[in-house]
Amino acid sequence: MSRHENICTGPAAGQGASGKIRRLEAGLLVALSAAGLAHAQSAHAQSAAVPPPDDSLTWHGITLYGTVDIGFQHETHGAPFSDFYTPGSTNIVQKDSRESVSGATSSNLGQSKIGLKGVEPIAADWSGVFALETYYNPQSGDLSDSLKSLVLDNGLAPGKQTTNNDGSSAGQAFQVAFVGFTSQTFGTVTFGRQVTLVADGINTYDPNLAAPAFGLLGASGTYSGAGSTEDKRLDSTLKYVVHADAFHFGALYKFNNSYASAGGTAYQADIGGHYAGLSVDAYYSKINDAVSLSALTAAQVGDLAKLGFSPGNSLSATISDNTTASLMASYQFDPIPIKLYAGYEHIQFANPTRDVAVGTAGLGGYIFAFVNNDAYPDDKKLSVYWAGVRYTVIPGLDVVGAYYGYRQNAYGTGSQAGCSTVAHATCSGTFEAFSLDADYRFTKRFDGYLGVMYSGVSDGLANGYLYQTTNLNPTIGVRYSF
Repeated sequence: MSRHENICTGPAAGQGASGKIRRLEAGLLVALSAAGLAHAQSAHAQSAAVPPPDDSLTWHGITLYGTVDIGFQHETHGAPFSDFYTPGSTNIVQKDSRESVSGATSSNLGQSKIGLKGVEPIAADWSGVFALETYYNPQSGDLSDSLKSLVLDNGLAPGKQTTNNDGSSAGQAFQVAFVGFTSQTFGTVTFGRQVTLVADGINTYDPNLAAPAFGLLGASGTYSGAGSTEDKRLDSTLKYVVHADAFHFGALYKFNNSYASAGGTAYQADIGGHYAGLSVDAYYSKINDAVSLSALTAAQVGDLAKLGFSPGNSLSATISDNTTASLMASYQFDPIPIKLYAGYEHIQFANPTRDVAVGTAGLGGYIFAFVNNDAYPDDKKLSVYWAGVRYTVIPGLDVVGAYYGYRQNAYGTGSQAGCSTVAHATCSGTFEAFSLDADYRFTKRFDGYLGVMYSGVSDGLANGYLYQTTNLNPTIGVRYSF
């Protein structure tokens, strides 16, 4: 996988591309670079002894692409699957994990999507670029809408809830939508709704490449979102990426304080490089007024009428200012087909410097009926860490083993200060996950996979887990990409 691959990436990106387009790829997000394959191949094919086949869906520099990923999963301790939450199941143990459940799940290796992207040469080495991308759940045919999975459980006790979780997918027509310019010399600058730099990094440095079924970093968007899963993708962002020989740099800025675009202003930076088989990146992120949503309790639903809100689009919001620093690395052995991955992320949650009002409309138009601006009397700190190996057993077959974990500090005050038990959510606690999985590419567009992940939670992080604190999720499925 190339350096800045993100969730926009077409699976066949770069296959059979000419020299001209390959030069563009150095400065592009992978999602953009694949767009001009067929446009640039014709001249090269005339001189090639054996011209590579061009089966991309490209017309006048615009490429249609997509992914359908669906499988069958069993969870030892889960909740009934959702038609709207992006993967369908949580994959890791959650507060409502209580029973053995089986069924169809989607996006187990990566997001099911359909999109358009393009590269249009302008002058010299400058080109215009764009991307539009829609996410959907193939098991139901619905647009991905994690926030709807929360609303559907409003007022229900954990023992009666279906799978639900916050996320950056809220039924929008487009989850990615941006336009900009790229140059081999000066880099790529784009503006719109985009995948953040931290999410780009996790998509690259996670041994499971952010697969929801087989890794913590894919199953929970908190880490890609630098503290809030809604912040994996942000509206109104200006993003810049440039490569210079063995080094690269990225910067991102979110302009407005619009909660409909998942919070306030934000900025991120990335600096990294590669030498031989080693690749290393360091990231910094600051997101103001980050939003984390949850379903309403029965008592909160009872109060909605006097507040003038509807249970059909109301949720509970926790607001924080999140600061994140991360270091990620990988090493590719040569000629042995083994790649090692490791990463560390430190996320600090503080009460917001600017309070958010009750009744604010958030992502997807969902209403903050109840707002907590004081969740962190002392700063909450998460230390997230992971390591893994990817081994290409034979061409087309990859086997991955990985470990993920995180630790929470004790951030309570008064009688809760320094606690390390399950008694309070503010007590220190730990989470661990182990996974083993395999992916076999029958063709470049069709692959099958199987694997399992174990997850377990303890102490303060297990507060509110009324039923189970561990889960296993054996999963098998297929993916078609075009």
